[in-house]
Amino acid sequence: MSQPSNNKHSSIYITSRPGYELRAELLSSRLKLPLLSFEQTKGMVEGLALVVDGLGLSLQQLGKNAPGPVRCDFAGGAAKHRRLYGGGKGQDIAKAVGLNHKSFKPKILDLTAGLGRDSFVLASLGASLLMLERNPVVFALLEDGLVRAREQVLDKELYDEKDESDLTDILNRISSVGQDAKIYLQQLDEQFEPDVIYPDVIYIDPMFPTREKSGKVKKEMQLFHQLVGADDDGSELLLLALKKVKYRVVVKRPAHAPFLAEKKPGYSLKGKSTRFDIYPIKKLP
Repeated sequence: MSQPSNNKHSSIYITSRPGYELRAELLSSRLKLPLLSFEQTKGMVEGLALVVDGLGLSLQQLGKNAPGPVRCDFAGGAAKHRRLYGGGKGQDIAKAVGLNHKSFKPKILDLTAGLGRDSFVLASLGASLLMLERNPVVFALLEDGLVRAREQVLDKELYDEKDESDLTDILNRISSVGQDAKIYLQQLDEQFEPDVIYPDVIYIDPMFPTREKSGKVKKEMQLFHQLVGADDDGSELLLLALKKVKYRVVVKRPAHAPFLAEKKPGYSLKGKSTRFDIYPIKKLP
């Protein structure tokens, strides 16, 4: 176990509950983050820890009275509830990407996946998703959520046969890559059959301070702002995405936030706290 250092990344550590030390060691090596024992983290007053335990991987703020852990969960909890009762293709996010248009089932590139919640909703409605996440810690949480979900659907005590089949189909429509979105887009060579390699829809949800009062949202946003800060290249990402998409780019924003890159969309879908700005390129098929 290493001691905390004073470098830029010293506020993020890897730790584990007893019995999961080997996985923590592998994760520490992969992410190049300090490895501490669980006992060591108990005495710390600040920082963040990636914790490996029987429930998978979680991100935990350290210190007294810190909020509970944040983890990626596709198989149960809020994700399952929204999948079953979330409003289907009548949801604004579904309308924004065109899922309510005839039998259109788009291939969507999510440039800022985070923990993949919006991508999972879209996949549950029939879209195919490629999720990009550039922060290695967030990507580790995302990967862990996908792995656990695929394992959990095989647990007959948790899922009946139909639910297992539905969730398996959804997960089969999701893939993920740990890469900077700008680099990924720049590698899409428009000179070689762009209609084949360009996504139907590009989805962007830049990190932005939230005004929502939900304790869960506040906890997650607090941790993510400590970890990655705000996205200061969202405008650049939008302008690049508009050149690399077949049908439309969709940007998720707080309801009263300014337009990304000061670029007015073709139209917007506005809810109480969230707005979807739609930038059409051509008519949906």
